[in-house]
Amino acid sequence: MNDAIGTAAGKVWGYLDKNGPASSTKITTVTKLNKSEVQRAIGWLACEGKLDFETKGRNETISLR
Repeated sequence: MNDAIGTAAGKVWGYLDKNGPASSTKITTVTKLNKSEVQRAIGWLACEGKLDFETKGRNETISLR
């Protein structure tokens, strides 16, 4: 399971690195990962201190630090 989460985290990190801030919905759509995989990957990257979160109204944007 850790390998799968690590792989998903790599895809999420790569997407954000190339494209900049995005919502979790956008990341899910573009990376073709399922919602659970994206959420686990975001959690992994957040625990490593690699993400920033910004909320405007009802929208949350995720970006690399």
